[in-house]
Amino acid sequence: MQEFILNKIKMLPPLNESTIQIQQICNSADASIDDLSKVVEKDPMLTANILKSANSPLYGFSREINNVKYAVNLFGMTTIKGFALNAAVKNSFKIDLSAYKLNEAKFLELSTMQNSLAINWLAKAGESIKNTIIPASFMLEIGKIIISSELAERNMVAEFLSGLENIQNPSQLQEYERQIIGLSSLEVAALVFDKWNLEIDMIDSIKYALDLDNAPNDIKQKASALNIVLNLVNIFKAFDEEEVNACIKLANDENLFSEELNKAISILNQNA
Repeated sequence: MQEFILNKIKMLPPLNESTIQIQQICNSADASIDDLSKVVEKDPMLTANILKSANSPLYGFSREINNVKYAVNLFGMTTIKGFALNAAVKNSFKIDLSAYKLNEAKFLELSTMQNSLAINWLAKAGESIKNTIIPASFMLEIGKIIISSELAERNMVAEFLSGLENIQNPSQLQEYERQIIGLSSLEVAALVFDKWNLEIDMIDSIKYALDLDNAPNDIKQKASALNIVLNLVNIFKAFDEEEVNACIKLANDENLFSEELNKAISILNQNA
């Protein structure tokens, strides 16, 4: 099955023009919010998604937002980059996550919660951390789309779901995916981003997010940040008390703003 998934990834279309432009703007030191807003405004689906999210209580903005440029300014370039990649995923795949007991609405809600956690938590972090983690936090679950599609084509959804009943956390799920498919959903996501020529730090941070012992030293902190996001908000549960304590300890060990993480968890618990 691994070979078939790898072939599917090879056959993926390239990113659309607006997403490529957004990537270029967000990676340019000379680009401005105005430049970014002009590209976003040309994409009606992306515009609608950004405005919908800007008015979600998860992001904590204090007033109703109807202006795209204002929303882009509030979110900032790194978050808009994540929105654009998320939209590219929806345009590139038929979202059928029945193998994971998710519908499209739940999938999008999960991605939004993971992203809003990262934004609320890492506001004071350096640009290198934010530029990798905030967009990556939007994309942690996309490997599940490809895996679920392959399982459906092989009439293996019921079999996969049966085993899923015994899984309780992302690390166990990763091992189960490798056992059945040969790749974890995070490894699949990393391969998709490699196909799309995204930043190597983002690719490796996702790839090693649940494999910290093997993470290269130069991305260990970023992989740890995504590990925290995954373990706090996932398809099994959100903000489990035991996981919260473990994640705050990991944040403290990796100098990842443990106090801010605790505050971000409280904010999301109130608004989720």
